[in-house]
Amino acid sequence: MHRRTASLTLLATAVGLLTACGTPDPQKALEASVQQLQDHLEAKETKAVLAMLDQDFRAQDEHDAEWARKTMTLMFLRYANVKVIAVTRSSRIDPPGSGFGVTEAQVVFTGAQGLIPERASPYSVHLQWVLHGSEWKLRDVRWE
Repeated sequence: MHRRTASLTLLATAVGLLTACGTPDPQKALEASVQQLQDHLEAKETKAVLAMLDQDFRAQDEHDAEWARKTMTLMFLRYANVKVIAVTRSSRIDPPGSGFGVTEAQVVFTGAQGLIPERASPYSVHLQWVLHGSEWKLRDVRWE
């Protein structure tokens, strides 16, 4: 009987470890979403960027997803290449354990013609994310 209990305990522990390994880490998923957003912008993939936006997306408290679509379309047509250089970048779940994430970064945008727009200093960018299931969606973006 003791051997059977030990086997069941070992099996339960193994299943628990495998289940924990299969559970996505929200912090890592948030960081991956930030990188994915940067990659989509650099690849000029408007639809992919729009798919990452939350249904309540806002930029600078006044612009919506349609504004984002139009702005990206114009920028991507104007500049042959788009590069997003994150001078600094940090992301965190805020508050811890919640479905809300924050990314703060110092970002420089460059294109084939130089800086986009003609600005040498980086933008301070603040992104707010919301977790939908296992997928982070961008809810709010602000910059200076």
